[in-house]
Amino acid sequence: MAKAVLTINSKNYGAWSLRGWLLARFAGLDFTERTVSPDDTDNRNEMLLLSSSILVPRLDHNRARIWDTMAIAEYLNELKPKSGLLPSDRIARAHCRSICGEMHSGFASMRSALPMNIRAHFPGFKVWARAQADIDRIVSIWSECLATYVGPYLFGKRTMADAMYAPVVTRFVTYDVKVDRKCAAFGATILAMPEMIEWTAAAKLEPEEIDELDMEF
Repeated sequence: MAKAVLTINSKNYGAWSLRGWLLARFAGLDFTERTVSPDDTDNRNEMLLLSSSILVPRLDHNRARIWDTMAIAEYLNELKPKSGLLPSDRIARAHCRSICGEMHSGFASMRSALPMNIRAHFPGFKVWARAQADIDRIVSIWSECLATYVGPYLFGKRTMADAMYAPVVTRFVTYDVKVDRKCAAFGATILAMPEMIEWTAAAKLEPEEIDELDMEF
């Protein structure tokens, strides 16, 4: 059986790559990484939100080629059903899919105003109103999940939802976004995961820079 290959882009800037990588790690999939250069035009357009299609991350496994992050999550859940990517309870599963779908298709204002940039830090960053509305909705989602499933992760134990919202946690740190105590504790839990520690360390060592995402806001 051929080893799976996960194609990603930047670990510093690549929010979707982080989601796909965490999903594969959460599932316990044995895979190798392939990194697309930031100089690749299509890849650069994706990270700058100038492309209508998001083709990275992409998982190649046993003749399957999957490039949509939600499709990767569902594929891995079928491949590794005991990994817990989706909650065992039917209602919780539907809730998990719903908030993952909302992350997958929404929050465009936050994405453009607060691009993922793990190496950067902007204390006192001023968030414009439309992006703040996205932030408020995300905090509402987190708060409801943490109250319903009691933490420390969004559905108690780690699921695909934590992978989908992990890049938001890094954005909140980068842009000094203040949240309530419970949401801050959730963010700390995500950042303390061994997988996130590994990813963050690699992001900080990454030599490539994208000037448009490293600008002083």
